[in-house]
Amino acid sequence: MVFELVCAGFGGQGVMLMGQLLAYAAALEGKEATWFPSYGPEMRGGTANCQVVISDEPITSPILSRPQTAIVLNKPSFFKFEPLVAPGGFLFVNTSLVDIPSQRGDIDILLIPATEIAQEIGSTQVANLVLLGAYVEKLKPVDFSSIEKILEKFMTGAKAKFLPLNKEALKRGRELVKRN
Repeated sequence: MVFELVCAGFGGQGVMLMGQLLAYAAALEGKEATWFPSYGPEMRGGTANCQVVISDEPITSPILSRPQTAIVLNKPSFFKFEPLVAPGGFLFVNTSLVDIPSQRGDIDILLIPATEIAQEIGSTQVANLVLLGAYVEKLKPVDFSSIEKILEKFMTGAKAKFLPLNKEALKRGRELVKRN
């Protein structure tokens, strides 16, 4: 099985972390994985993104022109990536920052108020993990426990105090998908 994902948002919203967590979790499970970040002017407030491919077979290219799935955290990302999602694919939208409905009838759209949920649990900075939790629960590219294990490896030293908040954000995204 192959999972293709573009994560996109403003620089600083944690889109690169989302991709890294998925790629490392896939590797932990013995799967093939690529993580392809897009830097450049995006680091100055534009739309930053990364592409992730997870597969049971060798991956021929890390570059996605028509990804199966996109997670968008803001309006510029919505405008850029919503049209690129392959028919039959999935679009996860942070409705806290994107109030524009998709006109696509050929993809599944999951509307998640990620920033609001993140604020409820203590910090808007974990909105990315709310969306990641929803993605992992919905499509199951990796086991949820693998994401948590990799998160624990990322959150060491001074960052360790933020681990409970990050795990709660993942859990909230997961629960949102389970309820719907």
